Amino acid sequence: MTPTDETELLSGLGQRVKLLRARRGMTRRVLAGEADVSERHLANLESGTGNVSILVLAQVAQALNCPLAELLGDETTSSPEWLSIRRLLQGRGAAEIERALRSLSELFGGGVGQAARLRERRIALIGLRGAGKSTLGQMLAARLGYPFVELRSEITRLAGCAPVEIQALYGSNAYRRYERQALEETLQTHTSCVIATAGGLVGDTATFETLLTHCFTVWLRATPEDHFNRVLSQGDVRQLPGNRNGVDDIRLTLESRAGFYAKADMGFDTSGKTLEEAFSGLAGMLLARLAAEKSGAILMGD
Repeated sequence: MTPTDETELLSGLGQRVKLLRARRGMTRRVLAGEADVSERHLANLESGTGNVSILVLAQVAQALNCPLAELLGDETTSSPEWLSIRRLLQGRGAAEIERALRSLSELFGGGVGQAARLRERRIALIGLRGAGKSTLGQMLAARLGYPFVELRSEITRLAGCAPVEIQALYGSNAYRRYERQALEETLQTHTSCVIATAGGLVGDTATFETLLTHCFTVWLRATPEDHFNRVLSQGDVRQLPGNRNGVDDIRLTLESRAGFYAKADMGFDTSGKTLEEAFSGLAGMLLARLAAEKSGAILMGD
């Protein structure tokens, strides 16, 4: 392996760590604490100057002509069948991967039956803080005559303390467990509702897949600058320490989550719109889309 290869490998590893951290809404200090590594070591890892031992693994994997993941022994390398699935999907485009995912979901019951038929009656709003999920969600629920569910409030009810306290006291994994429980209970309780999710819900793949399966999802988008200014106007600066590099932090978080948010059934941009304009545009687009979905289902004999 040449020095250039080594640099690219470490740089790529650092970028993936940084993006995964942003996707989960974790500061570097929080991740360092939960991983039991020094914040300086984590900073070095993210900057591409991490522990050189990863290079040894890469060289061995290269010599054996196998993916690095196969050496690390993750679930997708645990059997010949898993390896065959990996080889079948390797190199496929995003559209092909999405088609394969839908086929597997249908095969194992994720996209059929009553849960699938109820999707259009459960509207879930996803996106970063400051996109308008809570405000527009309440207005949309009133328009549809549905209950409004703020998932953060449900998490607080289940845990007996606010999400920020859950993470401080028990860690982000505990918070994700409460988040999944809150979503599952909401789905069991309501056949019709509008749900405002937390921005980091997409960081837990299983919870996000549950949301996509059982709800009609809408990605509320905005520019990083609008997200930042709206959060400041709400007095909520928990993830913007001293407001330094706040817009850059939000831009990185958007970058890390965009591929997940884009899996929503539809997207709506709230930037540059008054509250009334945003609600009118969102409600109009959503109702038209749901009517089209219902019409398509009738034509297919559903």
